[in-house]
Amino acid sequence: MKIPPPLVFAVPILIGWAVEHLVPASVFTFPFQPFVGLIALICAAVLLILAVTGFRLKKTTVNPFDPSEATALVSGGIYSFSRNPMYVGMALFALGICLGQGWSAGLLLLPVAIWYIDANQIKPEEAALRERFGAEYDAYCKRVRRWV
Repeated sequence: MKIPPPLVFAVPILIGWAVEHLVPASVFTFPFQPFVGLIALICAAVLLILAVTGFRLKKTTVNPFDPSEATALVSGGIYSFSRNPMYVGMALFALGICLGQGWSAGLLLLPVAIWYIDANQIKPEEAALRERFGAEYDAYCKRVRRWV
C-alpha cells in the first residue's frame, strides 16, 4: 500500500467539496442533515478511538504499511465485531462529512474508496496476518466479518 488509508478516504471529501464549489446544484439537503452528519462523525471518532486503543493495549503497531510488524492479533473489544474498525471509522467519517454537507459527488465516490481499501489494503494485510498468525487468524476470520 502506497497511499495512506486516511488519504484514500479524504479523496471523496475533497472531491465533494470541489464539485460543490464548481457545481453548487450538486448539493442536496434533507431534514436534520447537520445532525445526521454530526452523529456519523461522533460514531466515527468513537470507533477510531476504540480501534486504536485496542492496538495500543496489545502493544502492537497501527502502521498500515507493514502488517508483518504486528506482534499480537487484536481480536477483542471492537475487533470482535469488525476485523477492520479503523477503516470502518474512516469510511464513516467521510460519510458524515459528505452527508452533513450534502456533497453528492463525495457520496458517489465513497464506495470507490471502500473498494480500493478492500482490494489494496485489507486483502494484503489479511495475507500478512494469516502468514504471521496462521490458524489463530483463520479462526478469527471465521468468527468476525471483514467490515461489519
